[in-house]
Amino acid sequence: MLGKDKLIPARTDLKVLYTIILALSMILLVRTVHYIKQSPLIHNAIIYKTYNTSSPKIGYLKKGDRVTVIKNKYHSKFVKTKDGKTGWVGDWNFKDKNKITNLSDATIVIDAGHGGSDSGALANNNKAEEKKYTLIYANELKNKLKEAGAKVYMTRNDDSFVSLKGRPRLAQKVHADAFISFHFDSAPKPNIASGFTTYYYHKNGSFKLANHVNSSLKYLSLDNRGVDFGDFLVLRDNKIPAILLEMGYINSDRDFEQITSSNYQSTVTTDIKQGLSEYFKDK
Repeated sequence: MLGKDKLIPARTDLKVLYTIILALSMILLVRTVHYIKQSPLIHNAIIYKTYNTSSPKIGYLKKGDRVTVIKNKYHSKFVKTKDGKTGWVGDWNFKDKNKITNLSDATIVIDAGHGGSDSGALANNNKAEEKKYTLIYANELKNKLKEAGAKVYMTRNDDSFVSLKGRPRLAQKVHADAFISFHFDSAPKPNIASGFTTYYYHKNGSFKLANHVNSSLKYLSLDNRGVDFGDFLVLRDNKIPAILLEMGYINSDRDFEQITSSNYQSTVTTDIKQGLSEYFKDK
């Protein structure tokens, strides 16, 4: 039979052992939870100073590296690496991409149709008005979308030529969520047609975007000719939801009066912004 002086140290040693086991278990649990919360990279990636890929590069990550995601913005994730470095990484480098359900988190490409040597359709005054007004509408929409917090890219910012293939290519490069192309229709003869039309090519994604935007264009002075299929290269080659808006007949005197009106321009761009907002809420 053990004496009391031998029993007490044995119990003390056992208590210390239990404490050590518990502490080690807690450490393992914390590390396991931390590991589970980390996200692995599916590609080699660049760490940027801000969520814009034009910002300074501050580091690199390899495929398989795990990082802690702190917050999301647009198509970027603010992360912390295992060595404590923080910065922004594109969400396309992760299996779980950012879900964009608000216009304020969306990336939009606005395409001002034609430009430079490509004049587009002529108005009844025989001037190259289409390329001029597509840029006016594109710039006004750009300003309104930026005010709403969206990240906006333009296929052209001035009267310069941009290839048709280069326009959808930009949308893919910047990982855009929507592509909006401005144009104006032209009939075979002056003043025989009127109204605006919303075109899509791909049924998946683009059709839904077209319906949301077209449904929002309800306060205009021209007739809404609805949503229609359009086999245009800027739509066909786009891998993201893309629509082309023919916002009136430029060789119709009635339509041209509206197209050149600041009130019509403001209403169109405000309605498109609203349509985009509803589209992202519905995703």
